[in-house]
Amino acid sequence: MSQQFNIETVADAQATPDVEQPWAELGLKENEYAEIKKILGRRPTAAELAMYSVMWSEHCSYKSSKVHLRQFGEKLTDEMKQHMMVGIGENAGVTDLGDGWAVTFKVESHNSPSYVEPYQGAATGIGGIVRDIISMGARPVAVMDPLRFGAIDHPDTARVFHGVVAGIGGYGNSLGLPNIGGETRFDPVYQGNPLVNALAVGVLKHEDLRLANASGVGNKVVLFGARTGGDGIGGASVLASESFDGDGKPAKRPSVQVGDPFSEKVLIECCLELFRDSLVEGIQDLGAAGISCATSELASNGEGGMRVELTDVLLRDSTLTPGEILMSESQERMMAVVTPENVAAFEAVMAKWDVEYSWLGEVTGDGRLIITWDGEVIVDVDPRTVAHDGPVYERPYARPAWQDELQADTFRSSEAGQHLPATGEELRAAVVELMSSPNLADTSWITRQYDRYVRGNTALAAPDDAGVVRVDEETGMGVALATDCNDRFTYLDPYTGAQASLAEAYRNVTTAGAVPLAVSDCLNFGSPEDPDVMWQFAEAVRGLADGCQTLGIPVTGGNVSLYNQTGSTPIHPTPTVAVLGQLDDVLRRTPSGFAPDADGQAIYLLGETADELDGSEFARLRGHLGGLPPKVDLKKERLLGELLVNMSRDGMIDAAHDVSGGGLAATLSEMVLRFGVGARVVLDEVLRRDGVDLFTALFSETQARAVVAVPRTEEVRFTDMTTARGYAAVRIGVVNADSAALEVQDAFTLPIAELREAWEATLPKHFG
Repeated sequence: MSQQFNIETVADAQATPDVEQPWAELGLKENEYAEIKKILGRRPTAAELAMYSVMWSEHCSYKSSKVHLRQFGEKLTDEMKQHMMVGIGENAGVTDLGDGWAVTFKVESHNSPSYVEPYQGAATGIGGIVRDIISMGARPVAVMDPLRFGAIDHPDTARVFHGVVAGIGGYGNSLGLPNIGGETRFDPVYQGNPLVNALAVGVLKHEDLRLANASGVGNKVVLFGARTGGDGIGGASVLASESFDGDGKPAKRPSVQVGDPFSEKVLIECCLELFRDSLVEGIQDLGAAGISCATSELASNGEGGMRVELTDVLLRDSTLTPGEILMSESQERMMAVVTPENVAAFEAVMAKWDVEYSWLGEVTGDGRLIITWDGEVIVDVDPRTVAHDGPVYERPYARPAWQDELQADTFRSSEAGQHLPATGEELRAAVVELMSSPNLADTSWITRQYDRYVRGNTALAAPDDAGVVRVDEETGMGVALATDCNDRFTYLDPYTGAQASLAEAYRNVTTAGAVPLAVSDCLNFGSPEDPDVMWQFAEAVRGLADGCQTLGIPVTGGNVSLYNQTGSTPIHPTPTVAVLGQLDDVLRRTPSGFAPDADGQAIYLLGETADELDGSEFARLRGHLGGLPPKVDLKKERLLGELLVNMSRDGMIDAAHDVSGGGLAATLSEMVLRFGVGARVVLDEVLRRDGVDLFTALFSETQARAVVAVPRTEEVRFTDMTTARGYAAVRIGVVNADSAALEVQDAFTLPIAELREAWEATLPKHFG
């Protein structure tokens, strides 16, 4: 047994100050170990060392990122606070929907565990984010999964891909939660560091809100749910703080957590009954850092302290030592604070749901977290020093020396001497090539493994722009969610790229007809010890904070995942952004494709097109990454969003789709593919008005654009509204239900059947 897991008391530590301890093996830096000794006034016990090591890890403490994340709070305006009930700092943010309803949502990462053991890594990623939602007092109602894998034809991609998709589907389906969207991208830069980001959303009434704090001297502390085992010791809290070695193996490989979705399903119902009957004063899920996190955060957030007897923890493995018990990230566990008066009622609920529990201790008034083993004190700390007052680093960062050269290498200039599609046949072939490329191809191979409509409240799901779930069955009120990130844009310019990711998620929510209310983000970057990476991170956070301020919506929570790199090669900066919006009635949501009964409806392009192909999907097809990303005008995005929401609410549009990856060509293709309904398009006015050629009109990824289908009876109102708001709009065609083709006049006609065959073939070709 390793020395750090020897059972030793605080008295032992005081009596043997010179004992060498394996702080480096546990991921601590020399200065951090020295700081722990300074805080305690002695060396830590083995159990204290285990606790500090996991809680001071990058994953749990945000020690390299918190100096930048403060902007999300510093840049909050009164407008942004209008609907925010709970912000950053709790397990998940909570947003007021009115009429006594609230919604909580959050996106987090489970990247490194999903590379080591794809199925369990992804499955427990879903389980962990769902427990965050439960801990706020909410019923989980849906999940989403933004995913990034290595090259689609790399031998190892299939291993990770199959496992991750099966893990997400297996856990989410077993919980009975619809998976309503996400995104899937392939790029060699993620080969050794796939990104598995998971989002969950839950609904609650205002009075059901619960926070993670331990208050009330004499109140009881209880651990309930699954027993604690040896799986996931150190888990994500250590693994996510380490980069991978050049041979693709993790520098540290603690076991990945093992999930049991059926236990979690019971745990959900059990918790909801506890909330309904007001039987818990505070509650915390056990995820990263396990009992170390739950005890220290509950005590730190409370008004006093906590005393816990660790031998009372129910175990699956009786050989576990105190440090292992504290570090274990075994799944499906919760910790709660219960008044003595509610103990019997709490136990009755546990018996009803056949959930195991153990009373570990009580809340004290001395401001200390004391953990004992057979009555002997093995941990005696100020909980704030563990949970909240850990190290804070102002990592050095600077604009990379290679950034200027990268931005000077524009797609157009680099294509000098090469032929871009120009003739109708060339453009037609380019559209087919684009839509069959891995990042735009049909993802139903994935989504058909997920239950998208379980519980009967899903109003929209993939492949629509946003997922929509009904919250209130009486009024039809619901929420829309979209997750997006353009890592290529962010690589070219982190500030602008992060704002483009925010803008796209915002736009996708508004195309569904929902009013954006809140943001959650999952910031996936390389090593913070690399000044180039740290500059990317600082700029991306600044871009998001400024962007949210302009759009008037707050970041209510999220996650930072660092050390995503293989050897010295980091992933592209990947700030995944989730935007949540509200619909008064989900029956009025706007789908993303032309409906079968929409024949003759006018097709309009909202927004103007510029020559912006750097970082685009077409540039990717030509193996190019350089130049500057498209300009982002968030005031214009906000105006476009308001137009889309009002048009949807007033019945002016029957379909809406944002223009983003792949440009107008991809948007029109996805709209005809959605329901198999054709369209006839004429782009002459776009070419004349915007001064672009047909290739640029089709493949540019200029922001703040959307395509809508307008019933003929609504065209006058539609044009009046766009004119009154001063927003560029041009009629580019009509829905042609009889043609079963996408026709671009004077260029090409592409049968939907042919387009669909190419679009649907890519993922099955590679993954079976």
